Amino acid sequence: MGRRRGIMSDQMKEELAKELGFYDVVQKEGWGGIKARDAGNMVKRAIEIAEKQLSNKPDNL
Repeated sequence: MGRRRGIMSDQMKEELAKELGFYDVVQKEGWGGIKARDAGNMVKRAIEIAEKQLSNKPDNL
């Protein structure tokens, strides 16, 4: 089974890693070096940001 192409940009992932405090691990070991919990927290935070952006958009329907 092939790897999925990432949805989040590298810039977004780096910003989230900095915000959540594990960017140093990413710099030293790459994305494979982060803990599963950190990856989950990063996804959770990305979803929160996306939901906030969607709720702030005017409804054009």
